[in-house]
Amino acid sequence: MSTILYQQIRHFYDASSSLWEQVWGEHMHHGYYGPDGSEEKDRRQAQIDLIEELLQWSGVTTAENILDVGCGIGGSSLYLADKFGAKATGITLSPVQAKRATERAIAANLSHRSEFLVANALEMPFVDNSFDLVWSLESGEHMPDKVKFLQECYRVLKPGGTLIMATWCHRPTDTSPLTEDEQKHLQDIYRVYFLPYVISLPEYEAIAGQLPLHHIRAADWSMAVAPFWQVVISSALTPSAIIGLFRSGWSTIQGALSLGLMRRGYERGLIRFGLICGNK
Repeated sequence: MSTILYQQIRHFYDASSSLWEQVWGEHMHHGYYGPDGSEEKDRRQAQIDLIEELLQWSGVTTAENILDVGCGIGGSSLYLADKFGAKATGITLSPVQAKRATERAIAANLSHRSEFLVANALEMPFVDNSFDLVWSLESGEHMPDKVKFLQECYRVLKPGGTLIMATWCHRPTDTSPLTEDEQKHLQDIYRVYFLPYVISLPEYEAIAGQLPLHHIRAADWSMAVAPFWQVVISSALTPSAIIGLFRSGWSTIQGALSLGLMRRGYERGLIRFGLICGNK
């Protein structure tokens, strides 16, 4: 991972995580609004529902040693550790996030079964075959080398273990390439959210098959999560959120002002929410 990109991602999450927690809580990912996106529900419940739906979809009913790649402030890590009675390790580029996740683990009486580290997902500090569940919820889009990222996830996964990844994608391009306007839309999103690039779900499937993961499953849940962005926009318009934005600095303000880019990306079918799971 390039030093500049590393620093940009770190700064973005160092600056924005406390505001996100204040407004949204511990889960820094999309919510699930039913298969067609029509279910109305509390925004935080929607985020918990996404975790549960991913587990059900992937068939994971138990885990002993979990790795959360791109753990944020420990939302998924601690939820899964508590649910399964498992040990959870989370990695993030943000020292602020790692510190806050550790604090939250202590408050939840889960510090004996959790650990949060500042680490690069392309060079994980773990030996081979360490985890029976590798969980990556909306971190793949930040990776400058998607192949290396999945290779690392595979390397640290135990034989028989499961990899679950949900990530931002662009639409498949097998029948028509991205238009110039679509490419510009993506570039605007990359600039605001410090993404090197995204790829399509079929491209992720191809990478997973080369690892080689077994029993690979893929799904597009774009409709199920698309309402999330309008909910985020609405929540950002409260007085406390606006004050928090100005205190968080320009990168967070820019991200908030550009929420419509993601909403429109889903509306036009350009942005997709892609899922991959498989076993080693």
